[in-house]
Amino acid sequence: MYTLLDNFKIKINEKFFVKDPETSDLGKKIIQNSIYLIHDIGFEAFTFKKLGEKISSNESSIYRYFESKHKILLYLSSWYWSWIEYRLVFATANISNPVEKLNKAIIILTEEVKDDISTRHIDESILNKIIICEFTKTFLTKEVDEENKKGFFLVYKSVINRLIAMIEEINPEYPFGKTLASSIVEGSLHQHYLKDHFKTITNLSNSNCLSDFYIDLIKKTLV
Repeated sequence: MYTLLDNFKIKINEKFFVKDPETSDLGKKIIQNSIYLIHDIGFEAFTFKKLGEKISSNESSIYRYFESKHKILLYLSSWYWSWIEYRLVFATANISNPVEKLNKAIIILTEEVKDDISTRHIDESILNKIIICEFTKTFLTKEVDEENKKGFFLVYKSVINRLIAMIEEINPEYPFGKTLASSIVEGSLHQHYLKDHFKTITNLSNSNCLSDFYIDLIKKTLV
């Protein structure tokens, strides 16, 4: 399935960057190594100076693409959710049974992410780990309402809205579809974080798949 992404171009909100990093080798190098560096040292410790040292380039060259590290995290997050949305649409397009369709969507949202070799400068498996640990930092800010008005979170909300539509298709009378959909998306990230750092307060493990939990929850809640 992943190889079909060869012909798929992810479009990112132009407000995230000064110059589109996809238009040059240096830009792609910035994206690729931002992922590696944020994963290695965390977003708080991540700086343009450290990134410049990693790619053997001047710090000023990075500012020609991004005005802040916050914008880089927004860029990476938007790229990730666009990639997830594409996979959701492709995987569920030919499923007519609404329960099966939602179950498939849950599996995509909760499964272990593997690197897609067709996107050579982006390692989705590492990016997924960044989203698990760092994504909430894109919107737990004082500027969230203004950035939301500017459309910074449209793709993230689009993923959730697709789940909402699937939930309503199963049970249009269920009054908490939006809450359930957003809980699945955010809960998946949170449970993966707990698995890695607070193992004693989650049932998630290699032998206890997170998708099983949400599929069971959907069955008992909606069907």
